Amino acid sequence: MTGNLAHLTLAFGLLGNVVSFMVFLAPIPTFYKVYKKKSTEGFQSVPYVVGLFSAMLWIYYALLKTNVMLLITINSVGCFIETLYICFFLFYAPKKARMESLKLIVLLIVIGFGLIVALTQFLASGVTRGVIVGWICLVFSLCVFVAPLGVVRQVIKTKSVEYMPILLSVALTLSAVMWFFYGLLLGDFNIAIPNVLGFIFGVLQMILYYMYKNKKPVADEKITTSEAKNSEMGQKIPEFKDQKIIDVVKLETLMHSDIPKDPSNVPSHTIEVKA
Repeated sequence: MTGNLAHLTLAFGLLGNVVSFMVFLAPIPTFYKVYKKKSTEGFQSVPYVVGLFSAMLWIYYALLKTNVMLLITINSVGCFIETLYICFFLFYAPKKARMESLKLIVLLIVIGFGLIVALTQFLASGVTRGVIVGWICLVFSLCVFVAPLGVVRQVIKTKSVEYMPILLSVALTLSAVMWFFYGLLLGDFNIAIPNVLGFIFGVLQMILYYMYKNKKPVADEKITTSEAKNSEMGQKIPEFKDQKIIDVVKLETLMHSDIPKDPSNVPSHTIEVKA
């Protein structure tokens, strides 16, 4: 029975790695657009910086454990990919956006992660250190999974799913399922619990997608009405430029290797920390 349980745990861990890897690659189309236009336009680096921080945090946690090697593999890949995204963003970002991104990197990666490692190394030891870092990962992951509420609100308000890619939602949901069972079978609730919330939000996003995919966006209706009125007055309305909205879902993917963080408007990425 123990052997079967170990094989099942390994299977869910490997599947979690595969799905999370696909989520990490989700932002590629976004960065291809940035490359073509030679500008980051309205995109932001937040999802990628948060994704990098999340991956580093889970690697540190995994190093304090003895049986979660699959967390190290996927988050190591996540660190590499997120770093590439950030470097790419900094290269094409205007000066103001570049400086803001560098400040966030220093605050979150250098100071934030540095303090966590230093304090846990000097003020805790043995099992206690792992417990503390585990709780930090748990709380951080829960906060990341709450992020999609912004996207959900946007969908309900505009009746448009333009900024909530269904394939990404499905991938994040599958990722949450895989990592939940991986954590559950290992008896590690720091990994399992956050993914319960990830699964719930993933299902909610898919339900909203099918509810509103054929609905006419509220914004479009308002613009149409406005155009009609101005047309009667013989006035010409300037074209509206599509507003780029950050897809918080991707942020979540980035932050969780297992979930995989990327928004279609934002520099895409699933934050996803393996949890």
